[in-house]
Amino acid sequence: MRCWAAVQMNVIEFHPWNALAKKIAKPDRIVFDLDPGDGVAWPAIREGAQLVRALLQERGLPSWLKTSGGKGLHVVVPIAPRLGFDDVKAFSKAVVQHLATTIPARFVVKNGPLNRQGRIFVDYLRNGEGATTVAAFSARARPGLGVSMPVAWEALGDLKSAAEWTVATARDHLSLRGADAWAYMAPTATPLGPAMKALGFKPAGA
Repeated sequence: MRCWAAVQMNVIEFHPWNALAKKIAKPDRIVFDLDPGDGVAWPAIREGAQLVRALLQERGLPSWLKTSGGKGLHVVVPIAPRLGFDDVKAFSKAVVQHLATTIPARFVVKNGPLNRQGRIFVDYLRNGEGATTVAAFSARARPGLGVSMPVAWEALGDLKSAAEWTVATARDHLSLRGADAWAYMAPTATPLGPAMKALGFKPAGA
């Protein structure tokens, strides 16, 4: 959809696939959506994002951070577009299962309000074919109109909420910022093979 058409339709949120149109069947990123349950304080969400990042780093996968514009944080992993959605989704689920098994007091792999009570559901379901995640710089159709904003990992400790920037403040934030937090994301796209092996995960076709 062209931007002018979206404006004509009063679109607020933009939710893209994890793949480019020229290679639509091969995702080029994985998204881990940290979705906190009731009773999870904001500092615990920030720490949760750092733990997800550390696990990914141990598997050789660089990751990038953005606010959701809502309640949680998104950890985004750029990957080489070589595998299909089924394998990428299954791998992302294996990552979350490992987190939930290793730190069960913090993370849960099964969604639902009762399961997430006091814990963070790391949503891997956004990595399936046809699934979407709110785009960076998109506003959210929620009270306050929070904006999903890329953030440098070094700035995570200063974040006060997942909706720190809104449509009223995002432009000023971007104009005053010294550099694009995601400027060097593209060159960090990594093949998943070594990380799958390190996690003990085998794709369905292997």
